[in-house]
Amino acid sequence: MKGQRIIVTDPTLRDGSHACSHRITVEQIRRYATAAEAARVDFLEVGHGNGLGASSLQVGLSLVPEEEMLRSARACLKETGLSVHVMPGFATVKREIARALDIGVDLFRVGAHCTEADLTQRHIGAVRNSGKEAWGILMMTHMASKDVLLEESKKMQSYGAQGIVLMDSAGAAVPDDVRQKIGLLADKLEVPVGFHAHNNLGLSIANSLAALEVGARIVDGTARGFGAGAGNAPLELLVAVMQRQGYSARADLYKVLDAAELAAQLFAENLPVSNADTIVSGLAGVFSGFAKPVQRAAKQLGVDSRDIFFELGRRKVVGGQEDLILEVANELARRQPSAQPPTPSA
Repeated sequence: MKGQRIIVTDPTLRDGSHACSHRITVEQIRRYATAAEAARVDFLEVGHGNGLGASSLQVGLSLVPEEEMLRSARACLKETGLSVHVMPGFATVKREIARALDIGVDLFRVGAHCTEADLTQRHIGAVRNSGKEAWGILMMTHMASKDVLLEESKKMQSYGAQGIVLMDSAGAAVPDDVRQKIGLLADKLEVPVGFHAHNNLGLSIANSLAALEVGARIVDGTARGFGAGAGNAPLELLVAVMQRQGYSARADLYKVLDAAELAAQLFAENLPVSNADTIVSGLAGVFSGFAKPVQRAAKQLGVDSRDIFFELGRRKVVGGQEDLILEVANELARRQPSAQPPTPSA
């Protein structure tokens, strides 16, 4: 669909929250939001890594109150829309969505596990009734077949979603998977289809291009890949390759490159890298946002973090089940042979 303009959504200030344990500051929000406005991305997504209302002991407390985060970004954006991620398990219509509407959020991306679209009906309906834009987000999409994803997407479309985005939340997809799933949705749905990549297997750009090749009209990317696990598709690379391949987008390449340089300064201590844990997370199909809590549990209990990831994958654990990380780590610790005292020397 090279003739149609591609919508570029930048969740640097939301997915990146996972990478820094939700410690993004107001100053970082203001400076990066100003750069994103200059870069002409279509939407900038802001908030806790798990979305509206998610700041908690279970999944991590945000450094800055949600309302302050959104107001700080809103003040810096004029042409670029302000977006939020919404998960019904965390956000309520009467509190979090109502507050976001008052602040002036433009786009609500309402997400659910890839087989649980039913949970989004009330939230999507409330946003649409308010006159704002709502998209349906299906997460952990490696865990469902293309036919199941189509069925769930049709539900979201029927609830009023104006776009559907598949998230490769575990960074587990390969290009053929993406082509089959995105291609089917782009062919059968009446609304634009998008793709949100993670780089755990080093395929975020390849997978995003595969999505575009079969009809995706929405792509996500973060500056320097700042996001959970091994990060997202690096926005600067994504926009550059899209330009090389002839895709039309509002984003300004030079300004996107500038935003990436700024992100490298602002988030230097937490920029994602590929390592043993992120690779195994992708292979195991485990939510990228589990990287830091898995590492903490492994260190605390003296077990191999890779074993934790594979066991979580075997159990098909998903976001919101963070309590199982410590449970798995404890079980692995109990299975380890007890350390034997050294043999006395003769």
